[in-house]
Amino acid sequence: MATNRKGGRNPKLEKATHRYVFRLTDSDNAKFQTLFEQSGLDNRAKFIVSILFERKINSVMVDKGAMEYCTKLSQFFAQFRSIGVNYNQIVKILHTNFSDKKTVYYIWKLEEHTKELAQICRDVLMLSKKFEAEHLVKKGKL
Repeated sequence: MATNRKGGRNPKLEKATHRYVFRLTDSDNAKFQTLFEQSGLDNRAKFIVSILFERKINSVMVDKGAMEYCTKLSQFFAQFRSIGVNYNQIVKILHTNFSDKKTVYYIWKLEEHTKELAQICRDVLMLSKKFEAEHLVKKGKL
């Protein structure tokens, strides 16, 4: 038989041969699990070694409320952009299909609704600033 290896994984330069076992209480295990999940590592052994030798561990905290806020705000602004596109199309159709008198009347009605939309936009902006000041900046998330 030949001793040359042709397949498989390359052997490690320094094998880990020493093994340690320890036990945790339920509350300690809950803390351990939380820290492990926050670390983002996929291997508990690597996590424990990182903790023991004080290697840097990156942990990511996700605030679901802030995430939902950003999602809803993005959806709102997407709707706002689509309203702007529709606004331009309506004005173009009014000028091409109606008399000047009717066009002026319908544009006036459209302008009234636009004022309401502008007020809603100001309210959203004010609420956004309030949310950021109370929830995001205090927690150091921005």
